[in-house]
Amino acid sequence: MPHSQYIFGFHAITSRLRQHPGSIKEIYLDTNRQDQRARDLMNLAETTSSRLILCNQDRLCKMTGTTRHQGVAAHVMKLQQYTALEDLLDGLTEPAFLLVLDGVKDPHNLGACLRVADAFGVHAVIVPKDRAVGLSATVHKVASGAVDAVPFFAVTNLARTLRELKEEGIWIVGTTADASDTLDSITLTRPIAWVLGAEGEGMRRLTRETCDQLVSIPMSGSIESLNVSVSAGICLFETCRQYVQKTETGLNSPSTKEVV
Repeated sequence: MPHSQYIFGFHAITSRLRQHPGSIKEIYLDTNRQDQRARDLMNLAETTSSRLILCNQDRLCKMTGTTRHQGVAAHVMKLQQYTALEDLLDGLTEPAFLLVLDGVKDPHNLGACLRVADAFGVHAVIVPKDRAVGLSATVHKVASGAVDAVPFFAVTNLARTLRELKEEGIWIVGTTADASDTLDSITLTRPIAWVLGAEGEGMRRLTRETCDQLVSIPMSGSIESLNVSVSAGICLFETCRQYVQKTETGLNSPSTKEVV
């Protein structure tokens, strides 16, 4: 596995410069970018002593594999955040809050999921190594810096990882349209791992069977399903809302059903 990669887009590169400047080998900027955004990036690169190279559009397209690079790319070293999921869990001082994505293949969806995971304070995002997208340059761009902020684990056997999480006292909640319980009918104030399935296919059978609880997102419109990142945002928000409510009142809402 290569130890370096190219990322592109102003958000992704600015975030890497601010959080991990030592991981950047070179930054490549389109010579035609003379706007304020480009100047700000140049100033930040100078402040962090990062090497900046001016180049043309063709070179940027070749190194990124896309024309949607916004005129900037960077050659970066891959970050080593945690060697194992267990290390992260052992270091938590609050209830675990995890997002598990079972086979998401669209890099735009993965990037968006990482972005909402960062927004709601998720401790880690977990995906299977096979039949799922990894942390590509497109994921970095869509995530707008969340790749550098949210620990990401690609595991060999997702069902086994879920069973290990259960042994750690983490409740595994999966989303599916045919679940009898709805998101607004359960209490979500214990250590939790949300499991969402792939685009159009949902969770695999073994993943679904490993979940402790299945819930659906109540909807009143004509559509039958939501984009995985939208679903993730709704589930993560509701979990955060209930955590805050419990912290402020010290009690669980009597109108909800405790997940046991």
